[in-house]
Amino acid sequence: MSQVSSPTAPLSGITIVEIGQNVAAPSATQLLADMGARVVKVEKPRGDDARAWGPPFWEGAAVMFQAMNRNKHSVAVNFREASDVAALRQFILAEVDVVIQSMRPGLLASQGLDGKELRQQKPGLIWCDLGAYGSVGPLSKHPGYDPLMQAFAGLMSVTGEAGQEPVRTGYSVVDAGTGMWAGNAILAALLHRERTGEGCQVDVSLYETALAWMSVAAAHYQSCGEIPGRYGSGASSIAPYRAYATADGHIVVAAGNNTLFERLSQLLGHPEWPNDPRFVGNAERVANREVLDALIGGKIATQTTAQWAERLEAAGVPNAPVQNIKQALEHPQTQALGMVQSVPDSAMTFLGLPIRFNGERPPIRKAPPALNANADLLKPYRKSIA
Repeated sequence: MSQVSSPTAPLSGITIVEIGQNVAAPSATQLLADMGARVVKVEKPRGDDARAWGPPFWEGAAVMFQAMNRNKHSVAVNFREASDVAALRQFILAEVDVVIQSMRPGLLASQGLDGKELRQQKPGLIWCDLGAYGSVGPLSKHPGYDPLMQAFAGLMSVTGEAGQEPVRTGYSVVDAGTGMWAGNAILAALLHRERTGEGCQVDVSLYETALAWMSVAAAHYQSCGEIPGRYGSGASSIAPYRAYATADGHIVVAAGNNTLFERLSQLLGHPEWPNDPRFVGNAERVANREVLDALIGGKIATQTTAQWAERLEAAGVPNAPVQNIKQALEHPQTQALGMVQSVPDSAMTFLGLPIRFNGERPPIRKAPPALNANADLLKPYRKSIA
């Protein structure tokens, strides 16, 4: 690994090729690009499908694409053209530290980009396969997308209100989570290479990520044989720990231990609740959550969200109003953290990397690239083939 030039760019000098599209692989490489890596996004001639996933559109591409692809370069490669593939192959062997790919299993190998073969020629190369159902097993060749994984791994069985239809989370948490695991694994592989000089084969998948998000539900079932259900905004094993309707919105109250429950009970005018056999401990409160939630909900509904936030804060009871994105972005806490960052030579603003080094968040260095904006990167290798 080359010498670090700045604490906010610890991956400076590392070159990464992304052969993927949509959300999962781009979120992984954006994480690494934000940390200073040079990321070359390889797109098909018509571009990443996410470029067209709008409206809304923002400065030439769909918001979905723009939000996942800052700090990157773009080159277009036609994988049906042997010369294009050969140029990319030479570029990888000459300049690249990491390749992350999320194409259909076997596709790249059939077109001349075999990870195992490339690693044999370049032992320091880190090759990351980001798949759907994993690299082995009866579904290993099947395609997969975020909602399919939320369904198949059981996430939808624990999301939403009891007795209602299955609900997908409001954002592609499986895609984004897989990108985070890929980024983490690549960082570990880079550290291993720094110590040994050896590259690594990394495998991550949407399904494995979705299963990992179900770790508590899995332990719940494995420990007692009970299949967890849906608890809306609440939690299966803690009460009271959910959103309650106020006079003008909702507020989440998290009284997750006996001390906090006593404070909440005092605030609500019922100091006797902690001594009630139904509510004396968390296990009892969980067993009687419907009764308890009805009692608390009846009180919370009498005042506004702001009034309850002030009173709960004063009583030392953890709480948070249910905000929309406008409210969250405009909140003084968000502003103080500097999470909203401007983009050079653009009117766009994005939420930045949720990491700071020595108190400083890595800045956004460049806007998401136009399709094939950096074709010159492969030009020397195209010339050598010609």
